[in-house]
This record gives sequence, C-alpha cells and structure tokens, in this order.
Amino acid sequence: PLWLGSLKSNIGHPQAAAGVAGVIKMVMALRHGVLPKTLHVHEPSPHVDWSSGAVELLTEARPWPEPEAARPRRAGVSSFGISGTNAHAILEQAPAEPATVHDEPHPAAPGLPVLPWVLTGCTQQALRTRAEQLRDCLADHPGTDLAALGHALATTRTAFGHRAVILGRDRERLLDGLGALARDTPAPQVVQGTADSRRKTVFVFPGQGSQWIGMALPLWDASPVFAERLEECADALEPFLDWSLRAVLRGEPGAPSLSRIDVVQPALFAVMVSLAALWRSYGVEPAAVVGHSQGEIAAAYVAGGLSLQDAAKVVARRSQAWAELSGKGGMLSVLASAGAVAERLRPWSERLGIAAVNSPGTVTVSGDPEALDAFMAELAADGVKSRRVPGVDTAGHSPQVDGLRERLLREVAGVRPCASRIAYYSTVTGGPLDTAELDTDYWYRNMREPVDFEGATRALLADGHTAFVECSPHPMLAMSLQQTVEDAGGNAAVIGTLRRDEGGPERFAGSFAEAYVQGVEPSWDTVFAGGQGHGELGVELPTYPFQRQRHWLDKPVAAGDVAAAGLDSADHPLLGAAVPLAGADGHLFTGRISAQDHPWLTERTGPDAAVLPGSALAELAIRAGDQVGCDRIEELSLDAPLVLPEKGAAVIQVRVGAPDDGGSRPLSVHARAEDADSDEPWTRYATAVVATGAHAVDIGLAAWPPADAVPVETAGGVGAVWRLGADLYAEVGLTEAEEADAERYGLHPVLLESALDAVETPGDGGGSRLASSWRGAVLHATGATALRVRLTPTGPDTYAVAAADLDGAPVVSVERLVVRAVDTPGPIGGRSALHPSLFRLEWPTAPVAPAAADTAA
Repeated sequence: PLWLGSLKSNIGHPQAAAGVAGVIKMVMALRHGVLPKTLHVHEPSPHVDWSSGAVELLTEARPWPEPEAARPRRAGVSSFGISGTNAHAILEQAPAEPATVHDEPHPAAPGLPVLPWVLTGCTQQALRTRAEQLRDCLADHPGTDLAALGHALATTRTAFGHRAVILGRDRERLLDGLGALARDTPAPQVVQGTADSRRKTVFVFPGQGSQWIGMALPLWDASPVFAERLEECADALEPFLDWSLRAVLRGEPGAPSLSRIDVVQPALFAVMVSLAALWRSYGVEPAAVVGHSQGEIAAAYVAGGLSLQDAAKVVARRSQAWAELSGKGGMLSVLASAGAVAERLRPWSERLGIAAVNSPGTVTVSGDPEALDAFMAELAADGVKSRRVPGVDTAGHSPQVDGLRERLLREVAGVRPCASRIAYYSTVTGGPLDTAELDTDYWYRNMREPVDFEGATRALLADGHTAFVECSPHPMLAMSLQQTVEDAGGNAAVIGTLRRDEGGPERFAGSFAEAYVQGVEPSWDTVFAGGQGHGELGVELPTYPFQRQRHWLDKPVAAGDVAAAGLDSADHPLLGAAVPLAGADGHLFTGRISAQDHPWLTERTGPDAAVLPGSALAELAIRAGDQVGCDRIEELSLDAPLVLPEKGAAVIQVRVGAPDDGGSRPLSVHARAEDADSDEPWTRYATAVVATGAHAVDIGLAAWPPADAVPVETAGGVGAVWRLGADLYAEVGLTEAEEADAERYGLHPVLLESALDAVETPGDGGGSRLASSWRGAVLHATGATALRVRLTPTGPDTYAVAAADLDGAPVVSVERLVVRAVDTPGPIGGRSALHPSLFRLEWPTAPVAPAAADTAA
C-alpha cells in the first residue's frame, strides 16, 4: 500500500516551516528505514473513501523494507499553502556508498607515492586543534579510507592561511604526523607554512652546477609523467649527439662523464624540463619562466617559445661550441655588489669580467685561471669572501666567447621561435621578452653577455610574481632569489624540487607540500587521480574549530568621581562609595548592582529573576565590617530576596552603626530601584551584627579529596563532590571572566554559591534557594579563585562550612549557615516583564453564529 502520515501529528503546525520540516522527517525515515507512526489518529476520516485505493494510514511505526536495486525507497512530501499554493516533492533514497577500505600502503597518484593530508586554519592554534580533531576522529573510525580522507580534506574544506601537509604511506605515519602537529613539535612528515594569498608562480631554471650522478633515476622509474617527458627529450636530442642520454643518466659502462660541458648541459636540460612537466601534471602552472645562462633554453621550451626539437638543437650545439673553451678559463663567485666588483675589476678588464649578477650581494666573475687566482687573493686580503665555482674550466659570458659567434650562428640556424602563452623573463635583457625574439642572435648573446638574474628577478617581483619554483636536481639559485626578494622588500616563496642524493618521488612530494603551504595551489583532483575511487562524499570530517574572541567593549563605569562629591571610593565591585556619618560613629556604603554589570548573577539564576545571593550580602557585610575594624559576622539574616530588574539596576545602601560596649556594630542592607522617585521608601533586605574576635583555625582540608570519601554526581557550578559520612566535600572554581575581579572581592560570591549547589534543599521548586541566615562567619584570606569546601550538617537545612584554597590554607569558615528555599518576589521597583517567558498557544471555543436565512432579490 501507499502509506500516509502527517508531520503535524508529530510536532504540531510549523506554519512557514511545514514544507522543509516534512522533508526533514522523510529524509530521516529514509536514512533509518522506519515509517514513523502518525499520532492521534484513532478513526480515519469518513470523508475519504479508503476502500477505493491502496492508501493506508500509518497508525503504527513499521520498518521500511530494504530497497531493491531497481526500486529504491521513495517518499512524497506535500505542502498546502494558506493562499492555495500547493507543492509536492518526491524524495528518493541516495545510492549506497561502496565500501572502499584499501589495504595500506595506498599511494595517492603515480609519482607521488605518499598521501598528502592537508590541514589549514586561520590561526596556528586552529591548525593544531584541527590536527587533534582529525586524530580523534580517526581513532573513532579506524576503517576510514585514507586516500578518500585526503581528497576530502583538500577539496571540501576552505584553504586558510596557516597550512600544514602531512605526508605518509600508511595510517601509522599519518597519525604520528597529526599528533606532532597537534603538539606543535617538528616531524619529518609534517610540512608547515603560511600562505598570504594565492601566488603567481615562476618556474626557475638554473645553469650548470645542480647535476649529480643518478639525479633522474628514481623519478624515471616511479613517475610516468617524468619518464615520458625525459624519453621525449632523449629522442629530440639524439640527432645532435654522439652519445646516449639514457646511458649517461643511468651511468651505463662506456657512457661519457657528466663532467663534460657538452654532456652535462643537454642532460640538465632534459631533467629540468621533465621536472617542469611533473609540476604541471599536478596542476602547478607557471605564470612566468626565467632561466640562468643555459637554463634559458629550458625556460623557452616550457614557456612555449621554442619547440622541443629546436630547444634540443640549441642546447646541444651551444654546449658543443662551449666545449671548445674547456681548460681556458674558470669562474669565481664573489660576495659583493655588482658595483663594487666592477670597480675592483678595472685593472683586470682585459682578462676578467662580470659573467653574472645573481643578487644584490652575489656576483660571478669569469676569465683566465691565473688572473682569477690573483683576483681571489686580492679579495681575501681585503676581507671580501669569494670561491672558485667547482667543475667549471671555461670563461663563459666573457670575451673568450667572441670566437664562437660564427659557429653558433651557423649551427643553430633554422630555429623558429614563436610567441608564448607563458610570460618569459630574459636574463640577457633583465626583463620580460617576447619569445618570438629568441632567434639565433639571441642565443649567441645568451652565451656572451653577462647574466642579469637579479634584474630579471626584480622585474618578476614588480609584476606581482611571488612564488619561485626551481626546477632542477638541486637548488642553485634559492639564496640569490631570497636575497633579491629581501632587498626589494617583497614577500615571496622560494621552493626547490629535488636535492643532491634525494631525487626520488618522496623528495618531490616534500617540495610539493612546501609549495602548497606557501600559497602555490595545485589541482587536488589530479593529485589524487591515482587512487582507487575517492568516496570523499562519504567521509565525515570534523567541523572547523573556531577560535572565538570576545570583541564587546567593556561597559564604562557610569559613576563619576566620588571624591568630587566628598565621598571615599569603596574599591569593591558591588560598592561604589563610602562615607563616615557625621555626628555618629557609623559608616554608609552605597553601590549600584545590575545583571548587566555582573553577568554571573543571571548565569546562576536566569535572566528573568537575577536574585542577589546570600553570599553577596555576606560579602557586603564583610567589606563594611573591614572598614570599621570588625573581622567577623556575628549574625546575618535575610529579610527578603533582593531580585534585580531585567533592565536597569538596584541602588543599595549598607549602613554600619555605632559600636556597643563589646565592640559589636549593627549593620543593615537597604535597596530600591535605580529609577525610583526621590520620595520612594527604601526596602530593608538584610540585617547583621559585625564584631571583632576572629582567630586562626585549622580547616583540615590539606588532604584532598579526603581518604575514604566517595564521589557523587555533581550539579550546578560544582567541579566535583564527595561524601564522607554525613559531610559533603566540594571543589569549586571561577570562570576565566570571573577570575578577573576576584582580587577585588573578599570572597567572590560565586564560589560559596557553587559549593551550596551540592546541597539538596527541599521546598517549592518554583522559588529560589538562598543562604538566609549566617552565624560566626570569618574570612581568613582574600582573592581566592578556587576552593575546597566541607559542608557539615548541624540541623535541618543547616550546615557548618569550612573552605580552603587548593593548597589547603584557610579561606572562610561559617559556624552556622541556613539554606532555605524561598518564594521569589517580582523585581525591585515592581517593574516586571511578563513571566514566565515561555508562552503556549490556546484555542478558545468560539460560538457558532446561526446561519443567515436565504433571501431572494
């Protein structure tokens, strides 16, 4: 049958929310496989012919059968608007998510053999909290698909500025990384950084020096993308070489050495463009490229300014021509500015010259070997640091290159450059260049003229490029880039790709993570494309841990300078002023108390009836007694509860009278509404007698909790409660907001009130429970923020109270305290809001008017 139910029978008429509430009800029914019972239907409506169709009322809950593959669960939801607008929606059960728990380890994608788990936060604390949340979530769901979780983290959560990537092959290593991040301790599998904004990325290609034996083998074997591009480069270079690139990279017997300039430059070209292809395969696209010396050839190909065949031809012929200079020169790296080095080179102008300006403080000099040695000694004598560039025995970018011009122009003839989609920054001109100008003459200038890498870097920074990814087997230009960025006052990320003896996919994954945490955005769908199905929609992730901060301005004190009115400041949160009474040995204290100024009042009693607790009245008596030299409350009795208004405040007076023969003084507490007329009488709320004679006591709360005490269920603001015989032991404390004022109180009223929450008081549940009578109350120490309290019954609703701080030192003692439930009157001043604040809807019966008689016109 078609089962019929009604939302209204379950929750009443939700009016404008009826439609969406009906949808919610049926979604929950679909999820749990239960057709919920329709309430209050004892007899079907006689106005419906129930026998003419297969519609039946759901008078009892019944299971919803498991769906068949061709017939999933479906439900219709109808909503009828008061204006006559009707809507009907059909809901269908979602397809079940297939179980996708994979055996570990589980690589994310070819070439990235470790799973990247991405976590971000608006603050570092939020980032650590997210790691802790995720670790706890995984502990509760041990079967979670690790790859699906990684994909969900990367694609279904907003990426904030504080970032971390955790890399791991298996669950244990990933969980260890989460733990390290949550504890804010370093771990090799955790990469952290800060991304200010989405960065424009530059691919950087260095010249010689980054090579090392075996530099491409691990990626060649592990990454199909890298291997495919490397094979393409080998095929493109083959017509121009008399040796095999594959044999050189694999170190096969008989292969030429990487120390040969005509071998290392084509090999580096192939490796660098293959690394660029690997970055791009994961969605990291360059907005611009820049190359240093022979690195410009790789940059031109990656930008699209040269075909692979033309780039291979240029790098092969250029390196072969350069080889003619082997043994005739060398290069020297000098830590000084270009201007300072140029000045020093004046006497050496015929033998030495500046080959490259790499940064504001790094210059490369090339020339004759003997002249370089002499110049280096001269620099050392003046305290200028320099070093010979290892493995270089040529003087590139110097007059020695002049003799190679005709050969190079002839051998690279036929190169057909074209305009590129990616911006190309030339280190010959020091700025952006149309790649259509990369003709044969340009490649000669690339060999002969100084490399202006600093100028090109500054131009890139000026154009808004803030991420530099060096595509090389080992970082060569990172320091120069960083120096230029700092000198330009910029903020840029500098990232390498591989490192010497770390040329595998693990190292690439680490560099990939470094790029992301610094603002380089990949394509996460591509990164996880090698998984066996993501299933991220079925992955439950913890919600964001908001780091909430209070931004409300503290309400300024409304009172003026009491000294200007001839009064003394009471220096107390509940009292504003104090004045000795003329003609009598007495004192008067005044104050203004509101629920707005003291939120702890409403937090304990609710916003509709903020009752000033008995502990607050005792605190007033202690403060007033202290002013007149009385350190003990002999007696204190409440006349009536003082209920503060929901808005506005109560004005109070605490009056201390003259001492009797024994030194005791009478005390009274009066109050009235703040906006009361001047002739409105004051109401007395408490009377007391304060005296002298307090003495040191042994509270006996050093051992905590007491031996053999039994824990009991806590209530209210009590942190913990124990029972030992008839005695109750409670541990209470203030909130962080309440602690701010603790030093200004003798004893914050919340502390003692929280302890009294452990006491079960019989009486009318509609009233307030108040400490209504005090005898022998002594404050031994001030400013407490937490207490250990012992409550000893001494009679019906009566207790002896002893309290100590967390070290067991006495704080307060009360010989006799009566706690009773009392009726709560209306707020002071009688201006009460309607109470209670929860209303109900009642439908009164309306008389039916007699039908009007039909009339004829």
